[in-house]
Amino acid sequence: MGGALILHGGAGARRSRDYTTERAHMTEVVARMAERLNAGAAALDVAVEATVLLEDSGLYVAGRGGSPNLAGAFELDASLMDGATGRVGAVAALQGFRNPVVAARAVMDHTPHVLLAGEGAARFAGERGLDRIEDVDAWFTRAGQGEDNHPPGTLAHGTVGCCALDANGRLAAATSTAGVFGKMPGRVGDSPVVGCGVWADARVAVSCTGQGEYFLRTVAAARIGWSVEAGASIGDAARAAVNAVGALGGDGGLIALDARGRVAHPFNSQGMKRAWLTPEGEVHVAVFEDDAAGR
Repeated sequence: MGGALILHGGAGARRSRDYTTERAHMTEVVARMAERLNAGAAALDVAVEATVLLEDSGLYVAGRGGSPNLAGAFELDASLMDGATGRVGAVAALQGFRNPVVAARAVMDHTPHVLLAGEGAARFAGERGLDRIEDVDAWFTRAGQGEDNHPPGTLAHGTVGCCALDANGRLAAATSTAGVFGKMPGRVGDSPVVGCGVWADARVAVSCTGQGEYFLRTVAAARIGWSVEAGASIGDAARAAVNAVGALGGDGGLIALDARGRVAHPFNSQGMKRAWLTPEGEVHVAVFEDDAAGR
């Protein structure tokens, strides 16, 4: 079986905005990762590499596309999980470094811990020699200004993520975000929390996007894994997780990929930027519900 992949650029999309650039970029990222999967790359490596490309683009509310918190600081979160081993790495409220998902991978590979936060995460990233942001004003693009960017206190949001399945049947997922707009200093949402914003096991990989407080309260990502383990289809499990978020008043969406290469991408917001690769090599991209077929 060929590899498969699904990625997202956040569930803050609005119909009043043109996403031609984002559609083209997501398609390009999927095509590049298809080459990596065809060359035998591991799912975990592909999930990280795809997320780096999304972070660096400045098109989404993660990495370079982040917006500052109420104190004017850029605090970034990321996590990843390897379905084959159950290993996890994450960082929260990281300042001063270009790719939080790379820092999360370093936590996974070079520490006995799962999550490092704030000053400790920054110190560790510096010790690992990760790429620093030298000029904050020049680096950050503040993406999403025309999207779900509501006034402070309304949890307007943006995130990126990727789920990958490699030729050996291994699954992995990664999630990265700059958090909700106008957040309080030190606020951490679901993105760096295993089971809430990210999940991967032998059956399914998940990356979430939306109002993180609600994804935390519903343990949205892990509940999909548990539901699939209990016999639910990936589509039913993913939709039930989004419904649980909505039942509490939250909005957002998620992407999920199972061990047979089947995808699910439900959301209850206006739109969710996403693209995916089927095991047959087909590439699809979509933003709104009425182009969900991706053609």
